[in-house]
Amino acid sequence: MSLPDPTRTYPITLPDGSAHKGTVFLNRVIDHPRMHIGDYTYASDFDPPDDWAARLAPYLFPFSKELLSIGKFCQIAHGVRFIGSSGNHETKGPSTFPFAVFEPDTMLGYQPDTRDMTIGNDVWLGFEAKVLPGATIGNGVIVGAGAVVRGSIPDYAIVTGNPARVVRMRYSAEEISDLLALAWWDWPPERIAMAKSALEAGSVNDLKVFAPQ
Repeated sequence: MSLPDPTRTYPITLPDGSAHKGTVFLNRVIDHPRMHIGDYTYASDFDPPDDWAARLAPYLFPFSKELLSIGKFCQIAHGVRFIGSSGNHETKGPSTFPFAVFEPDTMLGYQPDTRDMTIGNDVWLGFEAKVLPGATIGNGVIVGAGAVVRGSIPDYAIVTGNPARVVRMRYSAEEISDLLALAWWDWPPERIAMAKSALEAGSVNDLKVFAPQ
C-alpha cells in the first residue's frame, strides 16, 4: 500500500493506462511567486487549462501584494475560484472606479486591499466554491458546492451557502484538538499509507494507533 507519487503532474491513471489530464497535483504545474501549495493537493477541471494559476486565482498576479497559501492533501473541484484581494477596488470615496490602473506610473502600486487567503490541510472545496479576499479556512474543512467563503472558518467545519455558514462540525472539540495534534498530513508518506484505512473510515482513536512515537 502506498501513496500516489507527489512528483507526478497527473496522479490519476485511467484503466487504459493513460494519464487523466483533468486532475493535477498543483505544485507540479504552478510556479507562481504569490502562491504556496503543499504536496498532494490536487485540482480537477473538466476543461483543463494551460495555466492553472490563472484559472484558479484570476486576480492573483506576480506583482500582487497578497499571498494564496494552500496546505497539503487539499481537494479542489471544478469551478473553484480564489478571488484575490488584488481584484478589489477602493471603497473609501464616492466612486469605486480604479483610476490608478489606467496610468502606467501608478497601476503597479495600486492595491487598496492586501489581505492574504490561507487554506489549511485536507480541505475539500466543492464544485464552483468561491474563496474571497482575506478568507482563512482551517484544517479538515469541507466547503459545499457553490459556497462563497469569507472570514475565518474553524477547523473541521462543514460550510455551505452564500455567505458560507457553518452547518455543523465534523468532530467534537476534543476530537478536533486530537486531530490537530496528530497533524497526520505531516507524517512520512509511508506512515500515512499505513494509516489509510483509519483516515478513510476510522475514528480519531483508530488514527492515533498510527501516530509516530
